[in-house]
Amino acid sequence: MTADDLTIDYEEDGILTTKQTDKVILSKGAWVTIMFKYQSWVKADQTYSDDKFTIRRFQKRNGEYTPRSKFNITNAKQAKMIIETLQDWTK
Repeated sequence: MTADDLTIDYEEDGILTTKQTDKVILSKGAWVTIMFKYQSWVKADQTYSDDKFTIRRFQKRNGEYTPRSKFNITNAKQAKMIIETLQDWTK
């Protein structure tokens, strides 16, 4: 398995409850950092949510990747605030 193979797709009872729609590998090595774009299944509405985002860190040990930490960005407004702040800080 490589970092390219890592996904956050998650299926429960035959339903893809977490559907990864994109990803960017931010760093590779013994520790891998990946930013994922995804949607969650909303059972009450029988549809997928608006886009959500998460940054996940995985540690590679003995050829296996183990999830170690995550930060969830739950909506576009929060994502835009993070983008604006990082742009300000990196001027």
